[in-house]
Amino acid sequence: MTDEFGMVEPQEGEAFGDEWEEIDVSDDEADRIARRKDRDFDEFRMRLKDADQFKVEQSVFDDATFAAIYKLVQDGYIDAFGGPISTGKEANVFEALGGDDSDVAVKIYRINASDFRHMRDYLEGDPRFENIGHDKGQVVRAWVRKEFANLERAQRAGVRVPKPIAVQRNVLVMELVGVVDDRARRLSEVRVENPQTAYEVVREYMRRLHRAGLVHGDLSEYNLIIHDGELVVIDLGQAVTVHHPNAEEFLRRDCRNVANFFRRQGADADGDSLYEFVTAEEDEDKD
Repeated sequence: MTDEFGMVEPQEGEAFGDEWEEIDVSDDEADRIARRKDRDFDEFRMRLKDADQFKVEQSVFDDATFAAIYKLVQDGYIDAFGGPISTGKEANVFEALGGDDSDVAVKIYRINASDFRHMRDYLEGDPRFENIGHDKGQVVRAWVRKEFANLERAQRAGVRVPKPIAVQRNVLVMELVGVVDDRARRLSEVRVENPQTAYEVVREYMRRLHRAGLVHGDLSEYNLIIHDGELVVIDLGQAVTVHHPNAEEFLRRDCRNVANFFRRQGADADGDSLYEFVTAEEDEDKD
């Protein structure tokens, strides 16, 4: 079952407890670079503004965003930008060449266009953001660092997600799953072969994520992609901890959405059974 879709294994290490990483949303080096505006940074900013792939995307960038990209280039995470992969309501994703000549995805959140209230609904109640303020820039920055931390935690738990590489202010660098010419497809775009097998892989990933203390919060065929025989969970920015006041509601919604999709594809799936599987204690056998 699992070989066909290449299910990954959890990373070795201590089991997850009730601990949560501290996430700092205070000013960082990118903000200091933007304030200084030295000659090297100013020249870099002008080159980026003049690049063909960014000319129609000026609304994405402010000086601090340029500074975040500049810092990521300085630190060796980005060597060169390619073209856009996707344009969403809150973020644009670009293909880029990483420092080790690998293809990476650079996700740039818009400070001004992001849905501030939507983000706050997922941040409030998360123990990592108990003192988050109401400044829009700080909320977006918290969201991006939250996505990076969620990807790290999911990867450790054995959930196939894009590998998180670096984060700076409102810019996230991660593994590019597929390339622009051979991009990964959302499950909503394909007819799933062997839907029962695919469903069992996805439900196992949901359980591993839950046991790691997270609920995706927006899981459906639109946030599951397939490439080279692997199912990959994406868009973990809104994922909440199991302590979030709406965690159970979000999980039940995820279970309904996932089960409904796979049932339409021909799998034996229903939301209530999926919820029981995901939330089962580790010593229970729900298979």
